[in-house]
Amino acid sequence: MRSRDFSTWVWGDALALLQHAERMQRQLLRCTDDAHCWEPAVDIIETDTDITVILAVPGVSTDNIVVRFDPDGITISGLRPFPAAYRSRIHRLEIPYGRFARRIRLSLHALEPVTPQLRDGCLILTLNKLREAP
Repeated sequence: MRSRDFSTWVWGDALALLQHAERMQRQLLRCTDDAHCWEPAVDIIETDTDITVILAVPGVSTDNIVVRFDPDGITISGLRPFPAAYRSRIHRLEIPYGRFARRIRLSLHALEPVTPQLRDGCLILTLNKLREAP
């Protein structure tokens, strides 16, 4: 006999719609300057020795990415070029193109950045934790 409790799947659908709306809001409304841009997804992972920031930027070359460190955090910006020719017929367009920017607030006073890497479509920033003098 099937359960008549629809709250489980309705709740799951509602959460998925909220997550989608939040992603769209971040892509459309947030940017580090007045230019229109989208915001890539980010993961931040901390261990005892470092903090790793992983930014999803598939299709973006290292020549099109700028990473800026300042005392309050990291700003990553760049450009994902549109791959289609001017007179192409577009059937579906879900991947964001054009300028992107992502600001990550992070106190960098006790962190030392390592050279950024672009691997498998992700920009990987490793920040080693500095050991404090006893």
